Amino acid sequence: MKKLIVSFAVMLISITTGFAQDAEGCKDHSFFNRMPNFYILDCSQNFAKLEYYISDGVTDTKEGNLTIISYNYPDDAPNKAPSPLQIIRNYENAIIKLGGNKIYVNDHDLNYSLKKNSKEYIICVEMNGDIQHKLSVLEIALMKQEITANEMLDALNKDGYIALNILFETGKSAIQQESFPVVDQISELMKNDLTLKISIEGHTDNVGDAVSNKKLSHDRAKAVMDALVTKGVDKTRMSFVGWGQEKPVADNRSEEGRSKNRRVEIVKK
Repeated sequence: MKKLIVSFAVMLISITTGFAQDAEGCKDHSFFNRMPNFYILDCSQNFAKLEYYISDGVTDTKEGNLTIISYNYPDDAPNKAPSPLQIIRNYENAIIKLGGNKIYVNDHDLNYSLKKNSKEYIICVEMNGDIQHKLSVLEIALMKQEITANEMLDALNKDGYIALNILFETGKSAIQQESFPVVDQISELMKNDLTLKISIEGHTDNVGDAVSNKKLSHDRAKAVMDALVTKGVDKTRMSFVGWGQEKPVADNRSEEGRSKNRRVEIVKK
């Protein structure tokens, strides 16, 4: 009987002084650790559309597997609640560490894109008042680029160039592992036609500084050429150049357009 009384007392203390509990069946997204004392008010996960800001008054919409988690801060928390700007900056710092690219940010809203594990993510944080906020993570499977050396040659003979979606580490010139099969096909293309000479040309979207973008596109084009040299392609048959954001092929106001502008082109010389 004594043990039962003690247990009941502990349970009563937990009810009267403990913080609010997460909604049943809800948990944090694997990308983020919540800020201290916050609890999950609600959550959902399904295939749906997500509309998000890409600039003031301008939105874009994509569909995919959408996870929504709403957070709140308990009234009886021992510490003062963080400001909306602190919450936004906390998420922004975490997304930057993951390699995310900024789409739109203000003092109450945050929208970033992220490519990770062969998938694209749109990550949005929306403040609902001063404390409550909603985290939305849209997961989109990236289209696998299955292109052969023969298809590349057909495009070069017909159009004089071909645009390839070779993926790099965010903000860097290191080629991602999943794009090496594309590089292998370029190598096969060059080995199948020993008279072919090409220019490898890097392009970016308009996010960030124009000078930095030009250097990044230059470094990425060189990285592709260097990878081909290691596979035995004669360096004298290739050149490289970085155009940065100077030659867009799509509207940079949408993430879809920016994705098309981030490309490597193989140009027949």
